[in-house]
Amino acid sequence: MTGPTNNAPRRYFVDAGGRRVLIGLTPEETFEFERLDGKQGLGPVQTASGGSDVWADAGAQRRLELYEKHEGAWKAWMAQSRAERREGFKLY
Repeated sequence: MTGPTNNAPRRYFVDAGGRRVLIGLTPEETFEFERLDGKQGLGPVQTASGGSDVWADAGAQRRLELYEKHEGAWKAWMAQSRAERREGFKLY
């Protein structure tokens, strides 16, 4: 799961079709996220009169939606992994 020089776990898995997919996303969503993430910056964000943010670019909003979906699934996966490691660790 982690390498000797990298303590951060991978956020990707390889699906049954051999595609590298972000945890919590479909292969199509992973492709879309990476495409949107590769664009420079999120673009300017303007503040609406009510004080809420207005996204200048719909792509930036979609990227954030996909990131939040992935992040939630990744956190759940990490919690499950930690719980499984604790269950497997016994002191006798």
